[in-house]
Amino acid sequence: MRKFLKWFGIGVAVLAGLLGIALTTVYAVSGSKMSTTYDVDVKPVAIPTDSNSIERGRHIAVTRSCNDCHGKDFSGGTIADGPFFVGYLYGPNLTRGKGGVGAQRKDIDWVRAIRHGISHENKALVVMPSNEYYFLSDEDLGCLIAYLKSLPPVDKKMPELSLGPLLRALYLAGEVGMAAEKIDHAAPHPEAPPVAVSIEYGSYLSHSCVGCHGDGLSGGSIPGAPPEWKPAANITPAGNIGKWSETDFIRTFRTGTTPDGRSLDPKSMPWPNFGQMTDTELKALLTYLRTVPAKPTGSR
Repeated sequence: MRKFLKWFGIGVAVLAGLLGIALTTVYAVSGSKMSTTYDVDVKPVAIPTDSNSIERGRHIAVTRSCNDCHGKDFSGGTIADGPFFVGYLYGPNLTRGKGGVGAQRKDIDWVRAIRHGISHENKALVVMPSNEYYFLSDEDLGCLIAYLKSLPPVDKKMPELSLGPLLRALYLAGEVGMAAEKIDHAAPHPEAPPVAVSIEYGSYLSHSCVGCHGDGLSGGSIPGAPPEWKPAANITPAGNIGKWSETDFIRTFRTGTTPDGRSLDPKSMPWPNFGQMTDTELKALLTYLRTVPAKPTGSR
């Protein structure tokens, strides 16, 4: 028995040592990657000040689900608040209140963060889906920034980000990425097509879908999502959406209930935000989705 306990203790010590080495390696390598700086030629955009443009920016902010991470009043929100192995991720306070970044950022800083996923210190922002926002036109981006600059100040200091070993390991494995690493920062920015029920305008709007549904929109597991989240739906014609009518599609976004009676989880599918899109926007999005090649679920 003593011999068994001796070898058992040695085994536990060896495993603990290997785990310690693995954790040290994960922290060292991920920390080195996350400290990378980016030299990007950030092009300024015109920031309007009129009320119509600011309202357009509010519409973009809501329907692109910016408040999912930054809170309903954009004073900051919780993205992940888990045990040590997960870590703590928070969307910053975007207002001009104490603890917010609104009063500290210049117009070019807003462009750098939203379009390129890069902080004012030229480092990649964590969990900032700029690969989706990169495709906003200059006009729409300017309206969005105008709205964010107009937010009422809220005094609220968010905690510091803290990535646990699990999130860091997923990051190194490519399951959780920094948008700044994915973006072709020199690529041209598209002009927004005319607002109409058209394939072109629907394609423009669909960039908000790729973060969860994948580049091919075929759904499947969501990279880096909490384990309780359901897989993203296949929104190509091969999925259930291919059977929906236009009325079904709009009603699902307005009510959060699918034609077959399923309730959408607003945490994993922020239908309350997308449901504030206009009928024209939703019809255009469906028009485009119907033209996407049908793919098996999860075939990204």
